[in-house]
Amino acid sequence: MSAVAWIAMGSLALWGWLLLGRGFFWRTDQRLPEHEPYHTEEGMAGAGARTGWPSVAVVVPARDEAAVLPESLPSLLAQTYPGEAEIFLIDDGSQDGTGRLARELSARLGGLPLTVASPGEPEPGWTGKLWALRHGIALARAHDPEYLLLTDADIAHEPDSLRELVAAARARELDLVSQMARLRVASVWEKLVVPAFVYFFAQLYPFRWVNRPGRRTAAAAGGCVLLRTEAAVRAQVPESIHQAVIDDVSLARAVQRGGGRIWLGLAERVDSVRPYPRLADLWRMISRSAYAQLRHNPLVLLGTVAGLALIYLVPPVALGTGVLGGDTAAGWLGFAAWAVMTYTYIPMLRYYRQSLWLAPLLPLTASLYLLMTVDSAVQHHRGRGAAWKGRTYARPRAAPETPDR
Repeated sequence: MSAVAWIAMGSLALWGWLLLGRGFFWRTDQRLPEHEPYHTEEGMAGAGARTGWPSVAVVVPARDEAAVLPESLPSLLAQTYPGEAEIFLIDDGSQDGTGRLARELSARLGGLPLTVASPGEPEPGWTGKLWALRHGIALARAHDPEYLLLTDADIAHEPDSLRELVAAARARELDLVSQMARLRVASVWEKLVVPAFVYFFAQLYPFRWVNRPGRRTAAAAGGCVLLRTEAAVRAQVPESIHQAVIDDVSLARAVQRGGGRIWLGLAERVDSVRPYPRLADLWRMISRSAYAQLRHNPLVLLGTVAGLALIYLVPPVALGTGVLGGDTAAGWLGFAAWAVMTYTYIPMLRYYRQSLWLAPLLPLTASLYLLMTVDSAVQHHRGRGAAWKGRTYARPRAAPETPDR
């Protein structure tokens, strides 16, 4: 066989392992754990009586979010949670009137109580979001809530979202329940890139491994994290992860190291309303933290680039070699690897309600991710680091490693 055929065989072997040996990462059936229904009791206080449900504080870090707040904040204010719940929106130095708009929405719409506060500029060593979370959690803990819902300002929740999160956490005795919000998929670039973003994340952190007790794989989706306050105190968050750019994975690892039980799955009642209409918007979103995920290690970067090329780019190249160059073995091996790749991507496209014709285009999307990862490293070594909303973290700390077992 030719060298191309041997390389294609290696790619096919890797796809066989990914298909069967990587926690079935490609399946999309990890959804909010089922639970027995909880019932509220209505006593002398009438319909407003709330018993049997733990108190929850919703903490929303927000920086320049006036464009999305009218879609997201009303969904939190309108939560039909049977217990005591209140919202703390932390305006992290916004220049667009985010805090003022939040107060106006609350006054006009009513619903859950809303407190808007500002922590001032982050202290040295803190990333902006975690600095805002620190302030919000401190305010919330003064009210002694049993749970904290950490959710981003661009996330919209169905009215029963909080109730379902708490019920699942209590039924399964979980310390952290996180749902990966369904991201917006409207523009051509969003359709090409966004489902793959979640697919690659699940490949890196297989949800089944995260959710299996005793497994050391830990991850969360920062847009929607229900956290038991006791577990947060035990894990010393956010102080213990104050410099993390990939804060959601760092949070999950900290909770797990503290002995907490964690769960991660795809959302049914939680959606991101932030648009990424252009490739440049998606590029910035992904490249800002890609090199941090690789621990700013050039050797890990080289291995990642080689791995992406072998897994995603070799199959179409080998098939082209077979068709155009007459290398039958390379062509069939490339076709087989590409077919397995396409098959594993179909469930994610179905979850996002997208055309299945996008599945064979995964090598193209992977090539974009490869370039975004390289660009992330280039920006880091130019001293620009992870830039987001006017702040640059030149040398942020990656999430501490926790080897799987």
